[in-house]
Amino acid sequence: MTASTAQGGAPATVPAEFRRRLLEGMAAAIRECGYRDSTVADVVRHARTSRRTFYAHFPGKQACFLALLREANAAMVRQIAAAVDRRAPWDVQARQAIEAWIAAAQADRALTLSWIRDLPSLGTDARHLRAAGVAPPSRQLMVMLIGGLRELIATTVEDGGDIGDITEAAVRATQALLDPSRRPARA
Repeated sequence: MTASTAQGGAPATVPAEFRRRLLEGMAAAIRECGYRDSTVADVVRHARTSRRTFYAHFPGKQACFLALLREANAAMVRQIAAAVDRRAPWDVQARQAIEAWIAAAQADRALTLSWIRDLPSLGTDARHLRAAGVAPPSRQLMVMLIGGLRELIATTVEDGGDIGDITEAAVRATQALLDPSRRPARA
C-alpha cells in the first residue's frame, strides 16, 4: 500500500515513502555540499518535506546519514553478489567482485567519498556499519584490503580521476592479498 486516505478524502503518503524521500534528500544534500556542510534544512528541502517529518523518522542528521549508508551498502552487496559467478575460480571471482564494487562506487561518487571520508568520524555508532559484509580470510587482512581499496577510490575521486581506471590495480592487489597459496596458515 503506497497511499491512504487522509481527512477530507485526500491521499496521504505512508511513512515509508517519507523515509525514502528523506534518504534521497540526504543523498542529494551530500552531492550538493558534502555531509559535513549539509544540514537538516538541506535534507528536507531536497525531500520536499518538513523538519517535523524529518524528526518523526530520524533523531538527527547523523542517524539519517547512517540509514542512507546502510541501504547503500546493502544495495552494493547485492550488486556485487549478483556479479560474481560462484562456480568460477577464486581469482576470477575476485575480479568480478572488484569490478562490480568499482561500478557501484562510480555510480554515486559523492556518496562513495562521503562513506570513505565522513563515516570514520562518526565514532562507535558507525563502527558496525563499516564492518558490514567483511568476511574471512582474516580480519586484519580484510581491513588492510578494504581500507586500501577505499583509499584508492577516495584519492582517485578527490583528484578528479575516473574510478574505473583503478580496476586493474585493485584486482591485482586483491588477488595478491587473497591468494590462498600465499596466505599464512592460521594458528
